[in-house]
Amino acid sequence: MEGRIKFFKQDKGFGFIIGEDEKDYFFHITGFREQPENVSKDDAVTFDVVENNRGLQAVNIELN
Repeated sequence: MEGRIKFFKQDKGFGFIIGEDEKDYFFHITGFREQPENVSKDDAVTFDVVENNRGLQAVNIELN
């Protein structure tokens, strides 16, 4: 799926991506395939979605 970073809390390492389907997906910095040097609001990303006990989560995230 494609999307954009909606929010990222650098000091905590988590945030939300808004997907092409307009849904919000939680992500943690460890969800990136390769650790990025910098993550900023509105960065374009591709990702996979998994469902866990807290809801939908983005994984296998790549910056575009």
